[in-house]
Amino acid sequence: MIVGGGLLGWLAPLIALMARGQQSPTARAHAVAALNFQLTWTIVGVLSWVVTLITCGVLFFVPMLVWLVPLIFGIIGGVKANEGVLYRYPMTYSFTR
Repeated sequence: MIVGGGLLGWLAPLIALMARGQQSPTARAHAVAALNFQLTWTIVGVLSWVVTLITCGVLFFVPMLVWLVPLIFGIIGGVKANEGVLYRYPMTYSFTR
């Protein structure tokens, strides 16, 4: 959770994909969905910090809001994965298939 809360949120789904992706299609589907979601929001997070720096801190709250989105939907996705349901993350670009 501590590592996944920042810019390294994509690391845990990548490890899950590499470890169990070839053995279980279900684990692969969950890991790919989470990886796409985390990569999307990592890019958005970096861009939000760039916007904050360009505006000299006027939009200081944008990275905080961007940080909340993957936190909330990541928790929801984890609960759904625990229930065995494939969660379709909102606001996600598909990087991997």
